Amino acid sequence: MTSAPKTLLQIAGAPLHPSALDKSALVIIDAQLEYTKGNLPLDGVDNAVLEAQKLLTLARNSGVPVFHIVQHAPAGRPLFDETGPYAAIVRELTPAAEEVVVRKNLPNAFAGTDLDALVKSTGRTELILAGFMTHMCVSATARAALDLKYRTTVVANATATRDLPDPLGGTIPASVVHRVALTELSDRFAIVVKDTAAIAAAAKAA
Repeated sequence: MTSAPKTLLQIAGAPLHPSALDKSALVIIDAQLEYTKGNLPLDGVDNAVLEAQKLLTLARNSGVPVFHIVQHAPAGRPLFDETGPYAAIVRELTPAAEEVVVRKNLPNAFAGTDLDALVKSTGRTELILAGFMTHMCVSATARAALDLKYRTTVVANATATRDLPDPLGGTIPASVVHRVALTELSDRFAIVVKDTAAIAAAAKAA
């Protein structure tokens, strides 16, 4: 009888609990109007924004440093035009005065930015990630975080993505893209939890 598969983290005996609030920084990736009202609508994005808002509230109430990442492109580009209306952060996740906004132009939020130095300056060694898109910028950032020696948690319900064309034919639904992207991350790169409540529960249990 074939045994149930295990993640590489499980095989290695790595800790599987979510990132602790007192060790973590919250990174909200590309929570911008392009995904809610612009040219790149995502499946379930409104609910994901609401979950990210819960996560942001928990972070603020717990003294967790918060970093907002924004994707910007030159004027006239079809997505994230920095001079257009859709590059703005969604209202529900408006940064507070003391929260840092980091501009990027690649999927990985660390690439070509000072995010790593900014997080390290807080003394935090773990990350909690939310934002968009699951398979793209969230995934790229989580993977890069491992290289930079962060332990990372991704909050599944605070992320979302879209249908993708299958290069071998047909279309892969957003729900499948989202689930597979999270599954890939959970194998080695991140602890994946369902929602903010899981983070809060782990903090209470610690």
